[in-house]
Amino acid sequence: MTVKIEVIAAPGCKKCANAQDELRAVAASVLGEGGLVWREISVLEELDYAVSLGVLAMPAIAVNGELKFSSLPTPEQFRAALLRLEPR
Repeated sequence: MTVKIEVIAAPGCKKCANAQDELRAVAASVLGEGGLVWREISVLEELDYAVSLGVLAMPAIAVNGELKFSSLPTPEQFRAALLRLEPR
């Protein structure tokens, strides 16, 4: 199973940048590097896509094209959400 994770953030957001490395490590530990597609999206470059997902605040996280977090989750919350994913 490959899981696509997209982090939608504003350029220059220090809080976003600091958390992304930690969350990516959590995703890799749960899914393995081979089961993970990680994409960092600048809301300024892909505003229409962010709006289509329902993003109202940043950072936001979409999993497999569906908005899962409209604010920054803790690593524990993120891990729990990934463990609940249905196999595709």
